[in-house]
This record gives sequence, C-alpha cells and structure tokens, in this order.
Amino acid sequence: NNAKTTTAPFVEGLESLSDEQLVAALREVCTPNPIDSLNWAEYPYAPTVNFRIAHSLGAVAVMFEVEESNVKAVTLNSNGPVWEDSCVEFFVANPKGEGYFNFEINCIGTALAAFRRSRNDAVHFDQQKIDRIRRFGSLAHEPIDIVREGQKWWMVEVIPFELLGLEEAPDHLEANFYKCGDKCAQMHFLSWSPIALPQPNFHCPEFFGRVELTRGE
Repeated sequence: NNAKTTTAPFVEGLESLSDEQLVAALREVCTPNPIDSLNWAEYPYAPTVNFRIAHSLGAVAVMFEVEESNVKAVTLNSNGPVWEDSCVEFFVANPKGEGYFNFEINCIGTALAAFRRSRNDAVHFDQQKIDRIRRFGSLAHEPIDIVREGQKWWMVEVIPFELLGLEEAPDHLEANFYKCGDKCAQMHFLSWSPIALPQPNFHCPEFFGRVELTRGE
C-alpha cells in the first residue's frame, strides 16, 4: 500500500479568521503537499497542484494552489457538474462508520458535496448545508475559460466537523485530494495518494491516505 500521510496542524479558531488571516496562517504553518500522482497513462497532462490542510477544534480548512494551462468554469449552481470544470476535490472517509464524503469545488467556488456509499449511491448536501462550507479564492464567481500556459489560482474551503457527523476534531482523517477537469482543454485526473485502478476513479476509499490532526502546544 503506497497510501500517503501528512499532518494538519492546529490553528486556533481558524473558522473565525478573516480570509486574509486564514490564507496567511495556512501558508505559514502548513507544508504544501503535491497532488501529483498520474495514475492513468492515457491522461498525461499534469497541472502543478498542492494542498495545505489545518484544523481547529471545530473545522478543517484546505487550501489548494494550482498552476495550469486551461482555467475553466461554467458550473455556477451547487451540486452541478463541477468536475467538468477546472476542479479541486477533497474526499474524506466517514469518521463514524461506513461511507465517505466528497467535496468538489471548481476554480470559481461552486461546490458539490455529498455523503456516499459508492460512486453511484449518494445523498447530496442541501443548499443550507453547502452554505456552511466557507469558500473563497483568487477568482470571481463568474464563468471563465482561458487557455494560456502558467495560469495560477487558489481556493480555500473550511468545513465544520459537524458536516462530517463529528462534535469535535478527531485525531486523524482518512482522505484523498484530487485535481481534475473532464472538459478542460487537456482532460486530467491527478491524486495525492496513488490509486491502483485501471480507469480514472476517485471514488475509492481503499486508496485514501491519512491526515494526522496534530495539537501542537
């Protein structure tokens, strides 16, 4: 098993920090983790992507930083096909039992979120729950489609542990992090922890890595 591990440092009250404060904290305390597993040879295009992850007692925060040649987003409505756009994804195993949660966000902040038992067995979050996922990034929430080498963007999401069925921070999460773009100029499917399956499939908890939630004094 080549599953990766990383740590999510503790940032006191991160959910109440301003956007600028939170970005500064994530950049200061979190190590960037590359999302660079090219699991499928027929999709060789690899944008440069990393994520940083931190937690407080009440929430987990993930920051994605991307450099790619096609920044594209046409999905504006929650739970739409964001994976067809330039999209970053955070999948996390249910800390309380079976199944997993998937949080998919395109480069302009449109989110899809669900609890799943498999790729085709999903209960999507309603708008009220999606609105509890704080999202902000470097791009405005409007359609975009630019093809040019070396474009950079970033996105932060803050997910209350309550949305994972938890009352407080656990000691670890089992998760994977992805970058895709099914309808971008160059279709691509990158993962953090490698996936040993013949076709692109992110819905595979057996290949999730491990995130240790550290409590530095």
